[in-house]
Order: sequence, then structure tokens, then C-alpha cells
Amino acid sequence: MLSCQRTIGSNINISGCGLHTGHMVQVVLKPALADEGIVFRRTDLPGAPSVRLGSMAVICGGDAGRYSSLKIGNGQIYTIEHMMSALAGLGIDNIIIEMDGDEAPGLDGSAMEYVQALKKAGIVDLAANKKYFAIQEPVSVSRDGSSVMIVPAEDFKVSYALEYPHPLLRSAVTFAIDPETFERDIAPCRTFCLKTEADALLAKGLGQGASYENTLVYGPEGVVKNTPRFPDEPARHKLMDCIGDLYLLGVPLMGHVFAFKSGHNLNRELLKKIAEQKIKYEAKGEIVKAPLPGVSGLDVRGIMNIIPHRYPFLLVDRITEIEPGKRAVAVKNVTMNEAFFQGHFPARPVMPGVLMVEAMAQVVGVTMLSNPELRGKLAFFMSVDKVKFRKVIEPGDQVVMEVEITKARSRIAQAKGVCKVDGQVVCEAEMGFAFGE
Repeated sequence: MLSCQRTIGSNINISGCGLHTGHMVQVVLKPALADEGIVFRRTDLPGAPSVRLGSMAVICGGDAGRYSSLKIGNGQIYTIEHMMSALAGLGIDNIIIEMDGDEAPGLDGSAMEYVQALKKAGIVDLAANKKYFAIQEPVSVSRDGSSVMIVPAEDFKVSYALEYPHPLLRSAVTFAIDPETFERDIAPCRTFCLKTEADALLAKGLGQGASYENTLVYGPEGVVKNTPRFPDEPARHKLMDCIGDLYLLGVPLMGHVFAFKSGHNLNRELLKKIAEQKIKYEAKGEIVKAPLPGVSGLDVRGIMNIIPHRYPFLLVDRITEIEPGKRAVAVKNVTMNEAFFQGHFPARPVMPGVLMVEAMAQVVGVTMLSNPELRGKLAFFMSVDKVKFRKVIEPGDQVVMEVEITKARSRIAQAKGVCKVDGQVVCEAEMGFAFGE
């Protein structure tokens, strides 16, 4: 899993005709700053309107689910799924995409030329945490015998089962998505259709930029005037489309997608449900940020990836600074909704002193278990000494916890910690820990 946000190192131009409209278009890919996101701009429209991914309001579909598109100003941008898949596959979070037409170039019908262009521009790691959305609850959609769902997972994986009325178009594939796998096994896979579908598309005015070179056309005897790059190339291409469609969320996902005969329309319906879940969990502060080695912080999902504590006993909201095995600074926002206020002095709610110490202990646990050699272990609280409570903590307080590891061996550690509110120490203690299964 990548830890840093990414952009490209320089401007790069791509030109070609759209697979459906046949219109020639120039695309300029430009570097963007951290947290700027993925921005599309139509330079041929008055005022050069732009949209930033992250809202379902800008996402729309295409004819019979043949492509994905974005609303932009008074116009649209069509067939962006191959470009989006390349961005997702290479882990690019921030980029400006300027187009002087209404459809992304079809190129060779795959994502490979986009990958090559992006790599030529240079992939640049930015000094900012990469943001993920980790699927919290399974979501699914289905219609007319097709379905797609996503379930929680610790990485991003896609499984796709293809079943067309053709003996060469029935296969299933699964890939865990990382830049190397995407470039080698997924990006080269071209779009495809049945010969009967190709004739129908042309009759409707679509497929004007398609050819036997950039589209695998399957007739009764097999592929017409072309040779597949993989035996299961169509299933891999559908998987590639799914990656691009879901990246319209604007942030990478952590989850496992299971798709059966799904296309752009069904993918978009799943994306809508994912976006609703994302809004729900972002309100709780639970969007994932991967930690930068040695210096950056962790949000609540990152914390839960390291220690086993869960509501109502997880007492740390965010790690703002961390040096694994050495020190950390963390935050706990105390609200009236804390479970312990229901029974601890309910007429005069104050945070129990023992939980102040427990909160510091959890920060120590994160600090020590962030070390690779201790990942997967448990931190057992073994001793506490020199505890002092100087002030009460009340609803509305933000508690800043600072811990320092004073002694560490392979399976034991000692630490000092303080809790502060508005810069004043409210609690301090020395603690001992053992680490095991």
C-alpha cells in the first residue's frame, strides 16, 4: 500500500480520437499540489470550466452503459474510464487534465498508452499522507443477472467474472492492485465487443473511432483481424474499467470488489453507495491516511490497524506526530456522548482518571507497535507509577497526549506520558508494557 500522495513531474501531451465520437482531442496532463485532487478542465468551452472529482453530482453515464463521463460546465467529457484506471493503477492522487474536446482519446483501446505517458512525465511522491477510504460495510447492487459488490479488505483487490454469449468470452480473473501488477497485467488489455454489437453501435453513430486494431471484435470464428494479448483479455479489460469507474470517487479504496457481468452503469450505482458510506464515516473522522515513514500521523482507522481497541474503549482519535519506537503526540476530543459519562458523576461529568492513564497507554501501544518487528503483537499494560492528576477533564476539552519511550527491549518497554488541556498538564504517569501474542 502506497503511503505518499502522488502527482507527475512535468506536463505531457496526449492526442488521439475518441472511441465513440471519433473526434480528435488534445489532452495536457499537468502536475498538481498535494490535496489538490484530480481536476478535469475543458479548454475549448467558454471560461474553460473545470470539475474536481469527489462528488457524485459531476458523474454521469453513457449510451447503454458503454462509457463513463463527467458533467463539466455546459458540456461533458466522455469515455474517461481508461485514463482514470491508469491514474488509479499508478497511485496518482493529484493531477490537472486539460482537454480541448468532449471525449478522451481511445488510443489503442487500453490504458497502456496513458500509463506510458504518465511514467514519461515522471511519477512524483509528495510530502503528504495518501488518503484512502476503507470500506466499512459490504455494499452491492445487482440487476438482470449482473452484480457488483465490495467488502472490507486491507488492500484493493478486484475479482471479475465475464459471461458473454460467446465461448471465448467466459472467464474470471482476480488481481490485488498495485502499480507493477496494473502495468504488467491489466493496463495492456483492450476494449472488446461482439461483431453484432459493433454493427449496432455504428448504426447508432457510436464507435466512430473504433477499429479492429484498438478493439477486439469477436465473430463466430474468433477475434477478427487481431490477436489477444492475454487469453482472458476481455475479462481483464472489464476489471480495468471497474478500477477506473470506482476511482471517480476521488480517493483510492481499500476493499475487495466482486463483479459478475457488471458494466459502467452498475459500477456507477455501486460507486454511489460507496460515496454515501464515505460521507457517513468521514463525519466520524474515519477516512484512512497511510502513515509516512517515521514522521507523520494516523487517523482513527490507521490507529485501529495497529491496536485492537474499539468503541467504546478506543480513547485516541488521532496521532498527530509519531516516531515509531520513540515518541508520539495524540489527540482525544472529549464530548458529552462518551459512554463513561453515563455513569461517572453524571450530574458533574468528568473523565475518570484511570481512563486518562489508559488513553496514554494506548498511545504508547501505537508508538511501539508501529515498529515493523512488533506489528501484529499486543501491548499488555504491566505497571504504572508516579501517577499525578492535576486537573479534571470535562466535555468539550481536547486532550493532547505526549508519550516518550524511555527504555525498550525486544519484548518490554517503559514510557512516560502526560495529558494536557489548553497547554496545561492535567495528568502524568510512568508506565511499563510487555508485548506478545
